Amino acid sequence: MLISRVVSARTSRIDEIPTPAPGAGQVLVEILASGVCTSDLTPWRDGPAPGDGPIALGHEITGRVVATGPGASRWRDGELVTGLGGPGFATHAVLEADLLLPVPAGVEPAHAIGEPIATLEEAISRTPVTAGSRVAIIGLGFMGLGLLQLARTRAPRTIIAVDPNPEARERALALGAHVALHPDDVAAYAETGRAEGSGGAAAEGGAADPRADVVLEATGVTPGLATASPLVRPFGTLCVVGYHHAGTAPFDMELWYKGATVVNGFCPDHPRVMRAMTDALRHVADRRFTFAPLVTHRFGLDGVDAAYALMAAHAPGFVKAVIEP
Repeated sequence: MLISRVVSARTSRIDEIPTPAPGAGQVLVEILASGVCTSDLTPWRDGPAPGDGPIALGHEITGRVVATGPGASRWRDGELVTGLGGPGFATHAVLEADLLLPVPAGVEPAHAIGEPIATLEEAISRTPVTAGSRVAIIGLGFMGLGLLQLARTRAPRTIIAVDPNPEARERALALGAHVALHPDDVAAYAETGRAEGSGGAAAEGGAADPRADVVLEATGVTPGLATASPLVRPFGTLCVVGYHHAGTAPFDMELWYKGATVVNGFCPDHPRVMRAMTDALRHVADRRFTFAPLVTHRFGLDGVDAAYALMAAHAPGFVKAVIEP
């Protein structure tokens, strides 16, 4: 089998290694598509620590079953699956049979990657996004646009989408957002609900308070948290879905005085994530969630560095890259 591994800062190398055999409760999968995730950007950018070996990345996998170990016979050769595990930037991987689900019929592998949408579904499931609620999404990259689609399945009255990139705001409106704001306009909108270019007064529905019942933060950076705070209504909910790696971050005490609930959107529990993946893939099967506008770039195994470089540069038109070995 072939595998792409990071050997130095921003540099990957394709190596040929023996194809592993699945053990008890495991499945050998031929990888058809593997998503490139922002959580792996730092190890790619920094490379291995001195004295460490190459780093194998990729954990968003869709593939075809080619062999099963003892106790994994419920999966059949040729079946398309997605789930948790890795490394994904390779031609093959051994995955735990209990952490896999079937790919919905008629959906191409790159549009059925379960892991990233499962984490989003799990996070939003712990918030009161319900029919008739007002929802705001801060950050309109893959996570934010994914959250937007998952929020829509719950029939909220208004979705407010926030991002400094006008292209991202246009994508959000195309996917069903009612209001699209630049972060600089958030404070004025929170006060009046009539920020210039907000997407139309009809989205307001006559609400006295334009702020959101639930704010989903998907930027992963401290300024995103600061942008989110004014949009949370009194006794509302802020769910921090973005991956924050900057250590400590300042806390806006206005949230405290508004009686807001802050939800940690990260989930370390595999069974919970798998239950969420079941729900998320059902939305994919029902065409209520689509990867089509989100997967903007595709590369072969020799394109891992190019994919991360685009992500790191916030390249125009980039939302998500997929490696197709």
